[in-house]
Amino acid sequence: MKSKSSKENSSEQKGVESVRNTNSEAIEHLKKKRQHKPRIDHLFNRITQGDRTALSRGITLIESQKSNDRKLANELISRCLEYSKDKFSIRVGITGVPGVGKSTFIESLGKHLLRDEKKIAILAVDPSSIVSKGSILGDKTRMISLVQHQNVFIRPSASGSTLGGVSRNTREAITLCEAAGFSNILIETVGVGQSEIEVSEMVDFVLLLKLAGAGDELQGIKRGVIEMADSILINKADGDNLKAAKMAKTEFKNALHLYAKKSSGWMPKVQLCSATEESGIAEAWQLVEAYVSLTKSNGFFNRKRENQNVSLLRKTIENQLKSSFFNHPLIESHLNEQNHLVKQGKISPFQAAQHLLELYKSSL
Repeated sequence: MKSKSSKENSSEQKGVESVRNTNSEAIEHLKKKRQHKPRIDHLFNRITQGDRTALSRGITLIESQKSNDRKLANELISRCLEYSKDKFSIRVGITGVPGVGKSTFIESLGKHLLRDEKKIAILAVDPSSIVSKGSILGDKTRMISLVQHQNVFIRPSASGSTLGGVSRNTREAITLCEAAGFSNILIETVGVGQSEIEVSEMVDFVLLLKLAGAGDELQGIKRGVIEMADSILINKADGDNLKAAKMAKTEFKNALHLYAKKSSGWMPKVQLCSATEESGIAEAWQLVEAYVSLTKSNGFFNRKRENQNVSLLRKTIENQLKSSFFNHPLIESHLNEQNHLVKQGKISPFQAAQHLLELYKSSL
């Protein structure tokens, strides 16, 4: 019998090693999958039982940028979405410039809703520093009367580099909150101005808080912002400021008549309120309920949510493509070099971008 050559033996050995490596990788992958499944099962079960600690952990998971966490987060979101799809909720975005009293207003509104034994989730977004990248996340300290209540969940998140007054994961956090049984979702935005429009793409009703004498009355505010508002509340309408607040209310009402009728069939209202004195709060929520009643009856409520889901699809694709691009090893290895060349003026930013994009496409 002819003996095998050393070359053949070497080839066989490599083949065996390749099979062993493949099997090892498959076994390792299976082990990880088995480890992850109980974790997600446990987290999902605790969230749907209304466990606020589990809900916080779930939101932390969806905020993670790690690729393994992202896969787990997607599974958790899918399960929560399926669980809560037939449950009714009201999503309200509360926006306005810094200092208008958003947190105080939400605390007063929260206390009002608790009297009717409603469950409330408050997703508050704090601006991130462009220098340190940090954020104070102090909303819990400003809502002392709500923070310990069993029917209230408060989650502050950093805005990061996301524009639009909301964090990148706010929409996903809403899904988890609804699965946890919180049927009233209040979203407090950063309060940065024109870019606040993005909040309207994830809520049913937008409350815009304003201050009398802030200089916006003559402009009718920024056009994009007023067009997204379903109600304008003049806050701090108390004491010596009450007269100015009443004048501002009249001016805002006149400004609203200049805009086209909303496709929802709803005419935005202007009201006064004082978050510190808790006046006008019940009336503000009555507006929300009237809006929901109208839009549910004419079909706009469900159409809006369907359109929001389509918009979310596009934004999710954009975010994941961006993440995939910047976390790609090839891009990471060439990005600093291109940055250096752009700083020196040797190439334009457009040339550098084109070069990096070509590298990324060639690696796919």
